[in-house]
Amino acid sequence: MGKFKKKPVVIEAEQWFPGQHVDGVEEQPADGSKSQPIGIVKTLEGDMIARPGDWIITGIQGEKYPCKDGIFQKTYEPEK
Repeated sequence: MGKFKKKPVVIEAEQWFPGQHVDGVEEQPADGSKSQPIGIVKTLEGDMIARPGDWIITGIQGEKYPCKDGIFQKTYEPEK
C-alpha cells in the first residue's frame, strides 16, 4: 500500500452558531429531544447535521459540508 499526501487546497469556511445565517445551513429549532438547535447541511452524500461551533466548508466544487471545530483546527490554518 502506498502513502499519499493531500494536495494543498484553499477552502472557504464559516463557523456556524444558532441564529447566524450561513449559506447551506438550515437551522432546526431545539425541541424536547434536543437541548439546542442544530443545522441541516445538504451535502453530496445526503443531509448532515451541524452542531453549534461546527465549521461549514465550501468544497472545490462549491459543495457544502460541516466539520467539527477540533478537526478543523488540526486540518486547516488561515491563508497568509
